[in-house]
Amino acid sequence: MRGVLRAESLWVETFTGLRMRQFERLVKVVRERGGNGPGGGRPWCLPLADRVLPLAVYYRTNLTMRQLAPLFGCSPATVCRVIQRLRPLLAIEPATRPADAVERLWIVDGTLVPVRDRKVGASSRNYRFSANVQVIIDADTRLVVAAARPVPGNTADAKAWRDSGLARHCEGVTVLADGAYINTGLVVPHRKRPGRALLPGEEEDNAEHRRVRARVEHAFARMKHYKILRDCRQRGNGLHHAVQAVAHMHNLAMAA
Repeated sequence: MRGVLRAESLWVETFTGLRMRQFERLVKVVRERGGNGPGGGRPWCLPLADRVLPLAVYYRTNLTMRQLAPLFGCSPATVCRVIQRLRPLLAIEPATRPADAVERLWIVDGTLVPVRDRKVGASSRNYRFSANVQVIIDADTRLVVAAARPVPGNTADAKAWRDSGLARHCEGVTVLADGAYINTGLVVPHRKRPGRALLPGEEEDNAEHRRVRARVEHAFARMKHYKILRDCRQRGNGLHHAVQAVAHMHNLAMAA
């Protein structure tokens, strides 16, 4: 069976949201992380670029294995093996503490991702069943700095942040967050107290805080162009790998 899609510019840009040179950088990362395997076993029927492409298309379109298989001229089982084998290799590398940390500004927020695996998600306010994913972005570049492992969707953002381990990436960096992160050491808006309105200066601070913090919402909107983050059918670590890969591809697209 001959497939339709190949790792060519037209198909890559149409189905992954990446330009060809960005996709080539993604393939290079996968190759450096051992995407071709240690060797000695049965060779893959597809070259590496044509194996990374189905995974990127899967995350972008959320098609099923049976729908992807005829597009690439292979069996659903082969598509499944490719996804299972390569998905950990697309993960984003968490950023290290920048040299100009004092002058940098990062933003953290959580987003809810609908999931099918009841061991990963929980009933939440926005979706019937979802997981909470904590993400840090750089306010200037809009690039994803790091993303935490998903937690059940009914977990408060402050608790999800404390348990995520992301704080170690933020030492010496100013990190903005919304009012849900009070008492976490992050920069949050001024709160109204019973019987006391906000001072004029505090109102202005909150307005500026909202304006800057909106950038993380814009980043979430761009990341959710990858439809895997709108309805994740993967079980176990599938959502974690999907978030890491989408963050990586989002950064490649934004850095161009």
